[in-house]
Amino acid sequence: MTATVIYGKDLAAELRNEMKEEVTRLKENGITPGLTVILIGEDPASLSYVRGKQKASEKVGMESDLIELPESTSQAELLSLISELNNDDKVNGILVQLPLPDHIEEQEIIEAIEPSKDVDGFHPVSVGRLMTGQDTFFPCTPYGIMVMLEKAKIDVAGKHVVVIGRSNLVGKPVGQLLLNENATVTYCHSKTRELVYHTKQADIVIVAAGKAGLITDEHIKEEAVVIDVGVNRVDGKLTGDVDFDSVKQKASYITPVPKGVGPMTITMLLYNTIKAAKKTHGLI
Repeated sequence: MTATVIYGKDLAAELRNEMKEEVTRLKENGITPGLTVILIGEDPASLSYVRGKQKASEKVGMESDLIELPESTSQAELLSLISELNNDDKVNGILVQLPLPDHIEEQEIIEAIEPSKDVDGFHPVSVGRLMTGQDTFFPCTPYGIMVMLEKAKIDVAGKHVVVIGRSNLVGKPVGQLLLNENATVTYCHSKTRELVYHTKQADIVIVAAGKAGLITDEHIKEEAVVIDVGVNRVDGKLTGDVDFDSVKQKASYITPVPKGVGPMTITMLLYNTIKAAKKTHGLI
């Protein structure tokens, strides 16, 4: 048996075409969704990410603004800028590219963004609503994973899901989203003993540990669903946390790296920004 490969790249293209049509309809009614991304410093990876976000935003017809600030930007200056954007009606979504320089307190910046413009889904208000099953902006990577499972017609209700990783960006929120959909969720992490014991019991394994080749075919049971969120560079090539070649021989579904979960992250950012614009104008 060879697993069905879930290509997030293809699904992302399909969803973005739908979003482009929706943005066109909104524009006809005088509404143009707008996203502003703030980038501090000149980290090449961060710059690549934000350029990708900007390009994707423009392709679906949204307003896209990238504000690039020097590494020396102070906490007070950044907070002042966020305050201005919070009060700018043309800006529906605000995204501060992480990580931030060491002299800037990341959590304070996240909490400064108006929750109605928190399209990253990181504000404590958004997190609280997620935890309590309310409508909110879901973090983009976890949300993308949920959409991929749904589109592949993988019903998570009653399934045992093992999430490897407990970050605030992916591990914790994806587990909560799955719990909200009636999955049984086990979290594993760097301190977990006998990882294989846990993963072998899983119907669905979501790997977001940041360790190349962590999961092999020995870690999963026959016909498990394996979602690889890891992005690692090995010998100049991008690779995930899953040994794709061995695991695909045993799994029922698997996502590749690249072209798997990654493209869905930006797609759900666009979705959240359009949703924010519609909320602002009372359309939802």
